[in-house]
Amino acid sequence: MSAPFKSRITEKLFAHPLAMPGLVILCFLYAVMVFAEFLAPYGLDNDKRENSYVPPAKLHFYYKGHFSLRPVVYPRSFTFNEYHDRYYIEDTTKPYFCGMLVKGDRVKLWGVFPCSRHLFGIINADGDRCRLYLLGGDSVGRDLLSRIIYGSRVSLTIGLLGAAITFLMGFFIGGLSGYYGGTFDWMTMRFAECFMLVPEFFLMLALRSAFPINLSSIQVYLLIIIIISFIGWAHLARVIRGMALSISKRDFVTAARAMGATDLSIVFRHVLPQTFSYATVSLTLSIPGYILAESFLSLIGLGIQDPQASWGNLLSAAMNISEIQYHPWILLPGVCIFLTVMAFNFIGDGLRDALDPNK
Repeated sequence: MSAPFKSRITEKLFAHPLAMPGLVILCFLYAVMVFAEFLAPYGLDNDKRENSYVPPAKLHFYYKGHFSLRPVVYPRSFTFNEYHDRYYIEDTTKPYFCGMLVKGDRVKLWGVFPCSRHLFGIINADGDRCRLYLLGGDSVGRDLLSRIIYGSRVSLTIGLLGAAITFLMGFFIGGLSGYYGGTFDWMTMRFAECFMLVPEFFLMLALRSAFPINLSSIQVYLLIIIIISFIGWAHLARVIRGMALSISKRDFVTAARAMGATDLSIVFRHVLPQTFSYATVSLTLSIPGYILAESFLSLIGLGIQDPQASWGNLLSAAMNISEIQYHPWILLPGVCIFLTVMAFNFIGDGLRDALDPNK
């Protein structure tokens, strides 16, 4: 790919009205994912059960009649009204100040480096007397913002790893099948069609149900990656096979054979690079499907389970309509899923327009 051509693609991509906002959103989400332990105010499973479904914190910027650069929060306790509904009241006699780089839960950054400083938190916290719930709490009083930040690691990496494995399988199987043709082509395509004939939803459930339900979180994580990769490769392989079948008849491939190049060299150096533009766009547009697949499995209890967090299992609390009515902030993990899916689709649309030679 020549430098002027790369430059034109970059210009088209940056000129796309939605691709750049999508890229900014993804860069932000993946940056949050990388530094989750530092950015999350609390540890993954730090609960305070008396704060069950505590609403999002109110930040006060006026203290004793003056503007305060440091937001103030007040400890809250709950009581019941005449309808026996729980509601929280603030104790304004005991202010707590918020600050940056606050000492809090001791965690390990990337699972290696001990870290007790967090980006923000309560400066003068007296044990668990007052906690900062920027996005509210869950059913056992854990900070929902911290859970969402930690959950991004599962949801975002499963999409990337699943799509990458699918890309490699479909790319190479389809390329080899289209180039060699004959019996090998017939066998691989019939094998791929076996997966394409079964609805993906039922195939995913059947594959997950074939394994024990009491697997560890790491085992479930790896299992979900394998399942969604095993399902998605067939569609890409079929398309790449058709493209490779056409490319293998071109003059430059014939010239490479005449010069003594091996079959594998021709496939990997001359045939597959010609399909890379389509494969890149297909890969980008397929990632949201894998994120949604993980979210669905976790939502129905077949994926990542508590106390580990993913956006899907955080949404399981929203399956009860009454919980949504009284605690609408539990839908916030769904907002994260929506933003991620839309961002990947915007970037995919931008790449498709940028790589289209007719535009």
